[in-house]
Amino acid sequence: MINKITLFIIIVLIYANVQAQELQGRVTVNATQISSSVDKKIFTTLQNQLNNFINNRKWTGDNFKQNERINCSFLLSLESIVEKNVYKGTLTIQAARPVYGSTYQSPLVNYKDQDITFKYIEYQPIDFNENQVQGIDPLIGNLSATFAYYAYTILGLDYDAFSPKGGDPYFQKALKIVNNAPESGAISGWKLFDGIRNRYWLNENLVNNKYNVIHDIFYSYYRNGMDSLAVADVKARDNLLKTITKLQTFNQENSNTAIVQFFMQSKTIELIGVFKNASPESKSKSVDILSALDISSAQRFKDEIK
Repeated sequence: MINKITLFIIIVLIYANVQAQELQGRVTVNATQISSSVDKKIFTTLQNQLNNFINNRKWTGDNFKQNERINCSFLLSLESIVEKNVYKGTLTIQAARPVYGSTYQSPLVNYKDQDITFKYIEYQPIDFNENQVQGIDPLIGNLSATFAYYAYTILGLDYDAFSPKGGDPYFQKALKIVNNAPESGAISGWKLFDGIRNRYWLNENLVNNKYNVIHDIFYSYYRNGMDSLAVADVKARDNLLKTITKLQTFNQENSNTAIVQFFMQSKTIELIGVFKNASPESKSKSVDILSALDISSAQRFKDEIK
């Protein structure tokens, strides 16, 4: 009897390992700015439901092993109550990709969405149907649509980082959300006229064939650069320098795109760490390129790399 139970447990564990979901996410809801008149237990329930939504949903048709799940986090910071049960805030999204030959996790995403408005009543279902993105109420649907959009964007970037243009199916899924996004006077971020740094433009830059080189940049950054640092650091730095040079050329030819800022926001600290140990010539070149790509961090690049 004991042997049968042991065998059953082993089979269950093996199956769970093979069938693991894609995302290993952590969702935190910060409601400290919300009036004390609101029962804060609601936000604990919301946090638990969002964690289940991210971690228990099957986002792709691929099988991920437990150790292959993508580490990511979402910080939903609530700032105000628009009307009863309707909240406005920001969403900070972070994700990382493991680097071969090390325990280091390279930042893949570090992005703050400045405009999230949604309706939530405690215990209301948080689900997502890509064929009915808006659901029965646009303000309710906007919550799951936004999280699903970023889940697919994370997946797309992760796949891009392992194979050339491998993330395209997931950027297309994110595009489908953009095209069918919830519409309401209180909702923004999904339209081209909602600003130049929003969900629309980030996805547009990732699916626009004119910008295909961006996918090559993501791939070469990781596969030819970061993944080689542990075994061939000089060559890896040379490849990373070539990659950011290609990004600089792209930026010169396509000024003020959302994707360049998006890329640099997650890579500043990492690139400083990479190039501060480079040769004097590579240091000088990297500082010039990085300062042009991220003007706000130019002094930091100069101080910490040279």
